[in-house]
Amino acid sequence: MRGKTLSDITTIEKEALEAIAGAADLDALDAVRVAELGKKGRVSGLMGSLGKMSPEERKENGPKLNALKNRVNDAVAARKTELEAEALEKQLASETLDLTLPPAPGPKVGALHPVMQVFEEVAAIFGDMGFTVAEGPDVEDDWHNFTALNFPEGHPARETHDTFFMKAQEGDTPKVLRTHTSPVQVRTMMKQKPPIRILVPGRVYRNDWDATHTPMFHQVEGLVIEKGTHMGHLKGCLIDFVRAFFEVDSVEARFRPHFFPFTEPSAEMDVKYTRKGETIEIGAGDSWMEILGSGMVHPNVLRNCGIDPDEYQGFAFGMGIDRLAMLKYGMPDLRPYFEADPQWTRHYGFAPWSTPSVSGGLS
Repeated sequence: MRGKTLSDITTIEKEALEAIAGAADLDALDAVRVAELGKKGRVSGLMGSLGKMSPEERKENGPKLNALKNRVNDAVAARKTELEAEALEKQLASETLDLTLPPAPGPKVGALHPVMQVFEEVAAIFGDMGFTVAEGPDVEDDWHNFTALNFPEGHPARETHDTFFMKAQEGDTPKVLRTHTSPVQVRTMMKQKPPIRILVPGRVYRNDWDATHTPMFHQVEGLVIEKGTHMGHLKGCLIDFVRAFFEVDSVEARFRPHFFPFTEPSAEMDVKYTRKGETIEIGAGDSWMEILGSGMVHPNVLRNCGIDPDEYQGFAFGMGIDRLAMLKYGMPDLRPYFEADPQWTRHYGFAPWSTPSVSGGLS
């Protein structure tokens, strides 16, 4: 038994090491490992024969078999390292990239959403007029969203069919998802002394949903508070804005009397337009289109914010960013704005590094 075991150890080790060295890839190496060290492998078979040996034979052959197993294991591990290095070299060689080649043509990846593009365009135009951007919270209290802005009790905007109300915590004032960005105007007037000239972009929320209305949409408002401000300043500012935004030389506009609780007098601004197929051209044609709301800040709003209406006057205006984008870039429906469709974004999106400017071009 002793001679046969010693002979087997020598033979198996020689054959196993040759097979390991000759393994051409990791799969072949694993097959050798299983054949020698697996449950039914030759080395495992010799290890299993120890139980049939006498104590003297086990004492002599046990260390030799363990040494054989370790040498085969080490040889497998060393060869595996070599084969993995060779495989990596082949992969790197096959994946070599010539960085001097021009990029392959393909679909545009990533684009600025039209809403954000229009935000940037509007900010660029009013920034050129001296406006600075102001922001505030989406969740507002009733006072900032309604009361300070001269909304009377019982006004339709204060009802649940128009506004999203939030359940008030015990001892807390009722909260709403803001219905306009006007609360930011209130907050600014309360903490900043005139003169004030701000632009207020942001998300607003109303209980509405169809092709031209969504429960969350984007709005931008403007506020000017200075001494001697009058309606003529408002009209000139907004006409200049429309002309710059739609990139036309002239705009025919009219200001129709309207009612807003927070301005007096109030007016909706209409501009002339014409329709050519699916596109709308602002500044031409004989039809009128309402484009924004505006007016002189109501004296009650000024008083609520701690400003003397006998000393300071101001004007405010507001418009929907989503609708401006529809008019300028020919998008027929608001709802795809919020569907995260990459094909739609690729079609209507903008290069994120193209920053709009009045002098360099908006779109």
